[in-house]
Amino acid sequence: MLWRLLSVLLVFVVLRSPSSGVELGIDRLQALDFAPLVGKRVGLITNHTGVNSEGVKTRLVLSKTKKIQLVALFTPEHGLDGTEGAGSYVASRRDKLTGLVAHSLYGPTRKPTPEMLRGLDVLVFDMQDIGCRSYTYASTMGRCMEAAGEAGLEFVVLDRPNPLGGRRIEGPPMEPQWISFVGQFPIPYVHGLTMGELARMCNGLGWMAARCKLSVIEMRGWSRDMTWGQTGLRWVQTSPNIPRANSPFYYVLTGLAGELAGLDTGVGGPTPFEFFASRGVEAGAFTQSLRSLGVPGVDVTPYSEGPWQGARFKINPATAGNLTALGIHMLSESNRLSRPNLFAKSPASKLDIFYKCYGSRNIRTQLEKSTPVDRIIAGWKPGVEAFKSARAPYLLYP
Repeated sequence: MLWRLLSVLLVFVVLRSPSSGVELGIDRLQALDFAPLVGKRVGLITNHTGVNSEGVKTRLVLSKTKKIQLVALFTPEHGLDGTEGAGSYVASRRDKLTGLVAHSLYGPTRKPTPEMLRGLDVLVFDMQDIGCRSYTYASTMGRCMEAAGEAGLEFVVLDRPNPLGGRRIEGPPMEPQWISFVGQFPIPYVHGLTMGELARMCNGLGWMAARCKLSVIEMRGWSRDMTWGQTGLRWVQTSPNIPRANSPFYYVLTGLAGELAGLDTGVGGPTPFEFFASRGVEAGAFTQSLRSLGVPGVDVTPYSEGPWQGARFKINPATAGNLTALGIHMLSESNRLSRPNLFAKSPASKLDIFYKCYGSRNIRTQLEKSTPVDRIIAGWKPGVEAFKSARAPYLLYP
């Protein structure tokens, strides 16, 4: 009887404790008894993903301590609760949990105004990113760092894991003329950085108009080899179409394609980004062409739904395959079979977003000229290698 009771208690402890022992930046701040923020008036840049390892919202943690004074909240695309659709206007509102005004940074402004910052001593950033350049939470961080630098405020990042891990670096570089809110930094499409590391690199290399007084509250127990499933942490849906911990891998694979007309990647459905379909391909042949590439850790099966045909994917997070490159193979094949081609049928607004996400307009010329995809991918390599060298001084984790 005693042994059975002990067994139940042991199971309870295992279920309650993260298996990897990864501690988030907010956990470390709590362990430090909020020392870096004591006595300061704080503005918190956050949303529903800002939680500690027990699932308690960061804004509640900070509002309940008497060590600091939480004064204002700032929210990104998708809003404070993460329910607004991609690209949808987000209004400022009062937060029911804290009673504070949550200033929208995805409405009339993408950057805190001097009025919003008045009376603050420090801006704190705590949101979960997905590790891909076109996801706008990193852009929000960059604009807030710039505002902090201009206002003479401190800027603190409460660090979090990169769900793709810290070693995956792939995709096209960003040409300066295409820098925008969906591609704020001159980095590859997949960068392998945590938000703390990206902030250090941004500040160190002067990517924004003003540098800030930056500090990062580092995690404990996270290493670059870890994808999210290895952290032992709970996943919080970061936005309506990133519902699961493995969703960032699918976003990398098909997210670029979703910006063009005549394609379906499952956005808005139960499996966003997990398939690629168009009206110009035959599912069996299309699937076989992708299988022939032999991308490890990516299972490809035919997808057919009425006139929409293509391929569905199952990705092993441990894959060493270049997911962005596989996405370009899909675009190339679909563009070849479409009449008119994908670019000709896409309105100017969609093309503009596609070029901004990809980081260049050259991809259209390359695909319309039937440039071999391997040659397109080889063209990314100098940028990836230069980035690896440039990021090295800013890394925080082994």
